[in-house]
Amino acid sequence: MKRLLVFAAAVGIFVTACTTVPVTGRRQLSLVSSGEMVTLGEQNYKQTLEQSKLSTNKVQVDRIRRVGGRIQKAVEQYMAEHGMAGQLEGFKWEFNLIENDTTVNAWCMPGGKVAFYTGILPICKDDNGIAVVMGHEIAHAIANHSGERMSQAMALDLGGQVGSILLSGKTQQTQQAFQLLYPIGAQVGVILPYSRSHELEADKMGLIFMAMAGYNPETAVAFWERMAASSSGGRPPQFLSTHPAEQARIDRIRADLPEIMKYYTPAKK
Repeated sequence: MKRLLVFAAAVGIFVTACTTVPVTGRRQLSLVSSGEMVTLGEQNYKQTLEQSKLSTNKVQVDRIRRVGGRIQKAVEQYMAEHGMAGQLEGFKWEFNLIENDTTVNAWCMPGGKVAFYTGILPICKDDNGIAVVMGHEIAHAIANHSGERMSQAMALDLGGQVGSILLSGKTQQTQQAFQLLYPIGAQVGVILPYSRSHELEADKMGLIFMAMAGYNPETAVAFWERMAASSSGGRPPQFLSTHPAEQARIDRIRADLPEIMKYYTPAKK
């Protein structure tokens, strides 16, 4: 009876704690509130800026903030038009450029806190390239991917506890095998595939936001080709990677472009 009650409680949590991702409509596990994620995002963002050197290159900083501001407006427009403006509650948008030429990266914390590193600007090349990255990173925040990953980790931890309880009557060898194999299976079977799907989802959402902001989403193909060319060293097999292989990503973008281009109206100069 105890086993059945634990199992039923776990199933109940998974069924009720779900939300819908904007744009794609995918259902996602959400065990952490958006307010909690925004608070965590603000704290981490502040700490990162305190520990980093902000760029003093006015031209580059202005470019990051200009592109970011336009995509912010596109996101707010999309969410308002689709009755989801409430999901942006607590967002306090901020765009900063960190001076670090060896770090090819950018990210957006929950709550709209964006950071670019100067190391990614040569690959971005122009405003369109910055918009590809900006849209992608903001899409992660809008889709609450960080909250979903945190929820998955919590759910997997609960799954491990449930599994241990259900196997409590089995042999010690069986219990030890479960404790050894469960984390591996969770990582390869759940965490990594979801991380790759999050990347592809952020690609599509980001290109829609980019297109609405007046940047040409077709330029994303060239950007990812440049990113692939800049990669050094070997990469793990795709099934063990948190990011999709560059060619798989490019192929998916090309397949999605006809739909995405419907949102595109070139910005007036």
